[in-house]
Amino acid sequence: MKIAVAGTGYVGLSLATLLSQNNEVVALDIIEEKVNMINNRISPIKDEQIEKFFKEKELNLTATLNYKEAFKDANFVVISTPTNYDDEKNYFDTSSVEDIIKKVVNMGVSTTIVVKSTIPVGFIESMKKKYQIDNIFFSPEFLREGKALYDNLYPSRIIIGTKEESGKIFANLLKNASLKEDVSVLYMNSTEAEAVKLFANTYLALRVAYFNELDTYAELKGLNTKDIIDGVCLDPRIGNHYNNPSFGYGGYCLPKDTKQLLANYENVPNNMIEAIVKSNDTRKEHITNMILKRNPKVVGIYRLTMKTNSDNFRSSAIQGIIDKLKKENLIINIYEPTLKETSFHGCSVINDLAKFKNQSDVIVANRIDNNLKDIPEKIYTRDIFSRD
Repeated sequence: MKIAVAGTGYVGLSLATLLSQNNEVVALDIIEEKVNMINNRISPIKDEQIEKFFKEKELNLTATLNYKEAFKDANFVVISTPTNYDDEKNYFDTSSVEDIIKKVVNMGVSTTIVVKSTIPVGFIESMKKKYQIDNIFFSPEFLREGKALYDNLYPSRIIIGTKEESGKIFANLLKNASLKEDVSVLYMNSTEAEAVKLFANTYLALRVAYFNELDTYAELKGLNTKDIIDGVCLDPRIGNHYNNPSFGYGGYCLPKDTKQLLANYENVPNNMIEAIVKSNDTRKEHITNMILKRNPKVVGIYRLTMKTNSDNFRSSAIQGIIDKLKKENLIINIYEPTLKETSFHGCSVINDLAKFKNQSDVIVANRIDNNLKDIPEKIYTRDIFSRD
């Protein structure tokens, strides 16, 4: 079976790698460097499992810049192109997804389109009407950056936005390529599947926001955050996950998905969904104020990445802190080894760690590691599980 995967971000590349164990997979991208890397079995993203598969597995995987080559004779065309949120339109920018749909329709190929990109509720139905097609459905992904292939190998569930035979075939492709036994598969309409994606990510954002607000309370009241969180999370109904305070929820998915869900709530009564979105900015304001209370002249930002062992800092929460600090006319230096540039958003990048630490009055770190253990007096962090 031939499968074309459009888009080679962490979603698309992990899926292409997974399915190419048992099928012919052609990955489509618009960046020649990424295409060449994939064809030479070099992962363009940081993902331990993908790197391992590229080295050790016989994968029937090729990459191309030519969409006609990719889509020709494909049984499925999987779309995993980016859908960034447009704050002015209050809507995902779905132009890259629609561009692929239009190309498939214009080619007249007999295939089934599976959208993996996160989309607004009702998008698939609008595409069906606009292009007069039925062979399209949504199947959400629930992957962590850096562990995308692992999460595809051991999926929490598989959700298919159709009850047609094509959906069952695609679900079996995913199940047969995974290593987990008894994977739960749910079949539903695409509109409900679109809602599942947005509500799932908004719940995760809610959980992050909850423990961040718990930490704000503890910090201002002089209480021990870790003791409170340990006591709260021993309740099995709450559990010990997504509970380490941070500078806010960030990354590629949670900020945009929560805003899109709130936009979908237009004319629908709500308090909580709006509060989740507002809470994130409130947290960043609080963090900024706590840094300013130290009266620094030079603020060092330790890592732009979202989490340890990541090379991605798209929409990371620390960038919101930087934007707020810049308004205070402070000198801001950044330590980020993955950056080759000498500046980032108007701030100097200093990747000589000793020089960075020496020049900084306060070092702001969303997550801390052994590099910072020798200067605890300079560190500002809310990371309670890496301090000892």
